[in-house]
Amino acid sequence: MANFTAADVKALREETGAGMMDVKNALVEADGDKDKALEIIRLKGLKSLSKREGREATAGLIVAEVSEDGKNGVMIEVNSETDFVSKSQKFIDFANEVLAAAVAADAQDVEAVLAAPAGDGTVQDLVDNMGAVIGEKIGVRRIARVSGDNVGLYLHRTNPDLPPQLGVFVVTDENAKDVARDIAMHIAMYRPGWLDRDSVPAEVADKERDTLTKLTLQDGKPEAIVPKIVEGRMNAFYKENCLVDQDFAKDPSLTVGKVLAGKNGKVTEFVRYQVGA
Repeated sequence: MANFTAADVKALREETGAGMMDVKNALVEADGDKDKALEIIRLKGLKSLSKREGREATAGLIVAEVSEDGKNGVMIEVNSETDFVSKSQKFIDFANEVLAAAVAADAQDVEAVLAAPAGDGTVQDLVDNMGAVIGEKIGVRRIARVSGDNVGLYLHRTNPDLPPQLGVFVVTDENAKDVARDIAMHIAMYRPGWLDRDSVPAEVADKERDTLTKLTLQDGKPEAIVPKIVEGRMNAFYKENCLVDQDFAKDPSLTVGKVLAGKNGKVTEFVRYQVGA
């Protein structure tokens, strides 16, 4: 009988994130030797990488970092197939290693992240090895880089048992620095699509206006007042979707734009990442 206990199985499973039977079988094959079992799990996982290509990795976490001078930020979404894996310390450490490699390499897109040096190989090697050990499809989905006078960061745990699955960068000028985090929290909650009305793509605004015009006419409104009604409905569209037009989460009596005006400040950019969204 193999020389290992239930505690050994539990410890190895927590270390690798691999399934219960995979861990037990590896320990049996290794006659209880932990290091041999780890190698067995890794090698078997590498052999089955191609079988996982068609599977979906929709769980995961968001990792992010702001430079010491507060002027640059990098955010990455790293995915796994299950929350069980994404909340393991091994996966969290792996994600932070991916982030560190991306920052060091000044990677601008996912391809550059995967090609970035990491350890004795590349980030792609880290991804493959992690997938091999835990038996799930692992991926780096996207990366955002921002820069400006001030970069604010907010990471949110949508579930207290899981690592952050939502991250927001807000780039402001110095005047708005002290409200950057509050605005980032607002963005996390209210999901604006654009910064302001000028940021809404013309084709999006035109399509919305056309739709609202048709709906207003269908309501039986006189043609003469349709443009005014449509304009009012467009204002509602902008209020729902543009950051500066939204009611400020912390004080709904003010819009985000008015909060910024009170500081004589401005937001120049924002990024909102949510795992799987």
